[in-house]
Amino acid sequence: MQKIIRAALYVMLAGALLIQFGCKGGRNGDSNGDDDVALVPVEVAEVARGDISAFFTGTATLEAEEETRVVAKVGGVVRRILVEEGDYVVAGQMLAKLDDEKITVQVERAQANLRNLEEEFKRSEELFKGSMISVQQFQKAKYDYDRQKAEYDLVSLDLEYTSIRSPISGVVAERLIKVGNMVLANQPTFSVTGMDPLLAVLHVPERQLGKLKVGHPASLEVDAIHGECFPGRIDRISPVVDPATGTVKVTVEVRDRTRSLKPGMFARVNVVHDVHTNAMLVPKDAIIAEDRKSCVFVVRDSTAYRQTVETGYVNSSHIEVLSGVDPGDTVVTIGKGGLKDSSRVELVSGEPGAADDKGEGSEDAEGAAAADSSVADGEGASGADSLAADGADPTGEELTEASTD
Repeated sequence: MQKIIRAALYVMLAGALLIQFGCKGGRNGDSNGDDDVALVPVEVAEVARGDISAFFTGTATLEAEEETRVVAKVGGVVRRILVEEGDYVVAGQMLAKLDDEKITVQVERAQANLRNLEEEFKRSEELFKGSMISVQQFQKAKYDYDRQKAEYDLVSLDLEYTSIRSPISGVVAERLIKVGNMVLANQPTFSVTGMDPLLAVLHVPERQLGKLKVGHPASLEVDAIHGECFPGRIDRISPVVDPATGTVKVTVEVRDRTRSLKPGMFARVNVVHDVHTNAMLVPKDAIIAEDRKSCVFVVRDSTAYRQTVETGYVNSSHIEVLSGVDPGDTVVTIGKGGLKDSSRVELVSGEPGAADDKGEGSEDAEGAAAADSSVADGEGASGADSLAADGADPTGEELTEASTD
């Protein structure tokens, strides 16, 4: 019995010793973990100065300023077609020729009658001067001559109309006749579209009308021509507001000497109405928006400090910063989600000066767009859209514009 008791005591003692040494080891491990601070890998960019613009953005289908359907002014059989679809024509150029045999004979007959009546009128005039005929006889001779002259002019005009000509300069968009077809008077034969200028019609909310003026510059981009931007300008602004939609018709004119743009193309239009020069710019990826405020992480001596900033205009890649940072400051662009205020960081592949892109921009809402809206402390506030959309236009066109704080 005593042996069993002693064995039990040995086991209890050994367990107590093991527990004691285990606790000490755990405390020592925690102490070592506190001494080693993990560095968060981040990418950075430098705050730079540049120009940034505020613009309205809308979509529209390009339209031709001049477009017409060329009709035959007289009837006849098509004898020749001189142009094809895609050919460029100038105003007055002949597009097709109709059969003119019958009209030519009519012109010759009218011309012969005119010569005969002209001689009779001259004889009557001489006799009238000699008081050998009455006033009524002289006036009848003059009337017959004038009527025949008008008839001759009319059939001569019909002969000229057998040549179908374009009333405007442009490109032949459609040919509606073939050789041998019988064409009636006022029947469409060709469709001609002017290519310069082209128009993009926007429907702007009336509350934003005061910011737009005739002559403001604009730029157009089309999906069919990737990577190319076409300059334009506001050509006219409607003087009335559509009561059904509360919008105003704004027409943007674009002149493309290369004729790359075509009527019917879908275009995105940016109308610049303000420019801030020498503004402080940071990449959009550097901004964190939460609780209607914007902030960035500024890196100094391998430590990231959370800094609240006031933002201004926004473009496709950068945001204007009005206060909170200075030119030359280094801000975190990638890796913000793992940072807290005063976190230690390790620069991975920073690209200072990345704010050199100075394109057009839109006005910032109260919170700038956050490329990485989550924060390390778990607040998880999502970033607001950098463009405060004005809403879809009832016509199907969408116009966006953001407002400053």
